[in-house]
Amino acid sequence: MELDQIIDTIYPLASASKNLIKKSIVETKFPKGHILFRANKIEKSIYFIKKGIARAYAYSDENEITFWFGKEGDPIVSMQNYVNNKKGYEDVELLEDCELYELKTEKLQQLFLEDIHIANWGRKFSEFELIKSEERLISLQFNTATQRYLALLENYPSIIQRVQLTHIASYLGITQVSLSRIRASIK
Repeated sequence: MELDQIIDTIYPLASASKNLIKKSIVETKFPKGHILFRANKIEKSIYFIKKGIARAYAYSDENEITFWFGKEGDPIVSMQNYVNNKKGYEDVELLEDCELYELKTEKLQQLFLEDIHIANWGRKFSEFELIKSEERLISLQFNTATQRYLALLENYPSIIQRVQLTHIASYLGITQVSLSRIRASIK
């Protein structure tokens, strides 16, 4: 996904403001399996996925619990780090070879001070991330595993081909056996 499209999806900016952000972004590539963020570490960048897919996970009783997938156009950000400048609680693994847009958090904070339009863009960015977290929490509290699986397929239609079923089951909060049963009942 192209950078202009990603920026505009968050909040359309005037050309001058958009160009300030674009000048601060560098394209980078990492291989499948690369751990982009580590838990208990302050990350110095946020990323936007140009090409590829990633997952965020945390540990519970030595099990990895996947709680987020990101695809083309999505940001990769530790909100604890981004908002509070504190160590994040998540690891982020790239599930495919990825092409990313990298933006240093410190530079973005500087742009917020220099350009009110970019500051508003950053506010909208945070609001969208908050809404996604809220929707995820509500889904886990009120929807059945089948409903969560169908929503995942709706939001990420190619996920079954791109992500291991163990990660999908973990994301849904179920076992792989339960996921197999759900998949069989839907076909």
